[in-house]
Amino acid sequence: MSGEVFSLPGAATSASAIKLYARETAGFAERLAKTVELLQEAALDHGTGLLQSSSLGAEDMVITDLIARHKLPISIATLDTGRLHAETLALLPQIEARYGLKVAVYSPVNDAVVTFVRVRGADAMYESLDLRKECCAIRKLEPLSRMLEGHTAWITGLRREQSSNRAVVPFSETDNNGRTKINALADWSWADVWHYIAIFDVPFNALHDQFMPSIGCAPCTRAISVGEDFRSGRWWWEESSAKECGLHATRQNSEEEKTGASA
Repeated sequence: MSGEVFSLPGAATSASAIKLYARETAGFAERLAKTVELLQEAALDHGTGLLQSSSLGAEDMVITDLIARHKLPISIATLDTGRLHAETLALLPQIEARYGLKVAVYSPVNDAVVTFVRVRGADAMYESLDLRKECCAIRKLEPLSRMLEGHTAWITGLRREQSSNRAVVPFSETDNNGRTKINALADWSWADVWHYIAIFDVPFNALHDQFMPSIGCAPCTRAISVGEDFRSGRWWWEESSAKECGLHATRQNSEEEKTGASA
């Protein structure tokens, strides 16, 4: 199964993510070198127009570490949806303390959130896919549009292994607004991500030690069980083909969605 992650049988609440997942696999050094070269070229090509859009997940923490380690002139930003775990937000001061880098934080428009919660309810995301996507649009998509204003390119932590929907993620693509989207870890495995974190002592979300490989908003994230798909803990009440929020829409998958293919 694509993006399959294994947790320890009988380990109810926590374990070391590094011990569980980190291992060196064949070709790691080459994949790392390719990623560094990709980031360096992007910085040269786009200058101040380049931004890392960080989810503060394990992959994005690796990218932030690479930006700092190689002294790349790439700014970093993240979204605070208003419903993130405290453990996720705790990474912001850690990044500043460790790397001396300030992460710009973009939040949803407060009036839009208040209206949505008043009309739809605080937990409307559980009621239907349309309501969940409406919530994502308010809390994620609108702030992302402001985050990317004035930028020509952005960096993500998308990997092909994460899910079947992401199995063909390229290193570079064009998003729906014509910006270059750089998926710097496209060919990395989950083992690669944690091997890097272990080698360089990269800060990471404490929830990764609680069997949450993919972390989003608190109401929409749960721990996974042995053998479950990487993203099965996200929007677990929905069909697997629906498990995207729209942040990573491209021209290609938008056309696929119109013709009935999964996005």
